[in-house]
Amino acid sequence: MASNTAGDIAYDVLETPTLDSESPNLLHQISEQGGYAYVSMSVLAAAGDLRAAEATREMAWEQLHSGPWHSVLPVWRDAYSMACLYVAKLHHRAGDFGEALKVLDMGLIMGGTLLRQDLHAAVEKVTAKASELRVSEEEQGEVTVGGENAYHEAEVLGVLPMKSLSSKIIGKRSALSLEGFLCDYFMSGSPVIISDCMGHWPARTRWNDMDYLKRVAGDRTVPVEVGKNYLSSDWKQELITFSQFLERIQSSDCTSTLPTYLAQHPLFDQIHELRKDIFIPDYCYAGGGELRSLNAWFGPAGTVTPLHHDPHHNILAQVVGKKYIRLYPASLSEELYPYTETMLCNSSKVDLDHIDEKEFPKVKDLEFQDCILEEGEMLYIPPKWWHYVRSLTTSFSVSFWWSNCGGSPAS
Repeated sequence: MASNTAGDIAYDVLETPTLDSESPNLLHQISEQGGYAYVSMSVLAAAGDLRAAEATREMAWEQLHSGPWHSVLPVWRDAYSMACLYVAKLHHRAGDFGEALKVLDMGLIMGGTLLRQDLHAAVEKVTAKASELRVSEEEQGEVTVGGENAYHEAEVLGVLPMKSLSSKIIGKRSALSLEGFLCDYFMSGSPVIISDCMGHWPARTRWNDMDYLKRVAGDRTVPVEVGKNYLSSDWKQELITFSQFLERIQSSDCTSTLPTYLAQHPLFDQIHELRKDIFIPDYCYAGGGELRSLNAWFGPAGTVTPLHHDPHHNILAQVVGKKYIRLYPASLSEELYPYTETMLCNSSKVDLDHIDEKEFPKVKDLEFQDCILEEGEMLYIPPKWWHYVRSLTTSFSVSFWWSNCGGSPAS
């Protein structure tokens, strides 16, 4: 009989305590939704059949894409997480850590909440094993994220929308107190740039180091957008590793290729190591509400978020690089020609980079505020204020959306 230590056994098995305890109830719920084939295959998957595990993942995937995302039953999202755990456990046992990690990330991105703790624990263990077995690291000097993608002020006006930086520049306050923020900006619903408020964030130095980013997140799978922006016909989404994404940033030439943008993704729920590098600003507790969303916006120079508005208070923290931002107050909504379709009703038909004055005659004379948001600064964007954003350099930003209890005067 072969002698195995406890450490050897732990090497081969990914522990999934929540899955182990919740699977009978979850399979019962899946059966009630007609998922008999899924339940049958999951029994084989739990016994170690990789093809059955892949089949359960494919069945759940089809359910996730059977209609609009909001109409997908939560039980099928949990079913997808379950299948991802079965597949990942078998890849891990075979020593295929890269494939295991990819499957686990898909579970975090597309799956439900029931098995999230098991997914995160598995990611931590697989990542550690992959790191241990990595034969060699590339020997190279420190590589910064920005590279040679420098910011040249003289060239900026040539790529920005008409009249940029010629009207009202958004005001800036250094180390603004919470009381000052509440009284001077939050209550009146006025935008403001806040400087000298992120110096204590580890991300301020770590995210400028390409080697650090590859080490903590390089093997993780993330969703990215490819194309000018989400309103363009050439826009599409892809799933790639974070290392592949960083390589695209390094080689990006937006004049000849479509930019790749990691946009509005809850990256920090997925990759906990990066979450430890940032802090929720105290300003996000204004109004006594709660944080609604914490999203990453990572991309090369030239990425654009077209003119749109959001329903919540927003602090946009500029961790790496610089961005141009233009704001229009909510009171000008009709003059900004919003789409009538439900899915795009918070977006404007106006392309600020190429304004069609015949089709949108009201736009050219509208007053706006704008700025260049520098590295280490935050911008407060009140609810429903329209904003256009363009990266001037390689840029890593974090947005904090929050709501307040009774709705602020700005809302």
